[in-house]
Amino acid sequence: MSRTALFPGTFDPVTLGHLDLVERALRVFDAVVVGVSARGRETLLPLEERVALLRAAVAPWPAVRVQPFSGLVVHFARAQGATALLRGVRGLGDWEVELQMATANRHLGGGLETVFLPPSPGTARVSSSLVREVHALGGDVAAWVPPGVVAALDARRASGA
Repeated sequence: MSRTALFPGTFDPVTLGHLDLVERALRVFDAVVVGVSARGRETLLPLEERVALLRAAVAPWPAVRVQPFSGLVVHFARAQGATALLRGVRGLGDWEVELQMATANRHLGGGLETVFLPPSPGTARVSSSLVREVHALGGDVAAWVPPGVVAALDARRASGA
């Protein structure tokens, strides 16, 4: 039986922390589907660009697929054949939010489990919102994101978006 994890999020933008979780999840699961949400908070990068950046970043891992989705995570997880949801937890604030979502998803998903992974030390304090804010203020975020993301952020800033 194949064990597939769904790693859902907005990935606005994808960070090295996200990729660290994917790589480590491949040690536990046979496959990982990275689900890029079309819904949720307002995003800087459009859905198609977030999907393309992620696909480029996970290209070295054939067991990883990137798919856009909208609607309930549990419905998308079922459609992808996922047996678990993958979530990263950087600290106590994340834990509270993630525990609430895991409980709801377990109820709505008919027992769909959530697997929490702590970040690796080098990515523990990096978030997409931090990347967006530092970049918007002219800071260098290249150490926090995969190749291509800085260029995408630069293009958005240059266009005034």
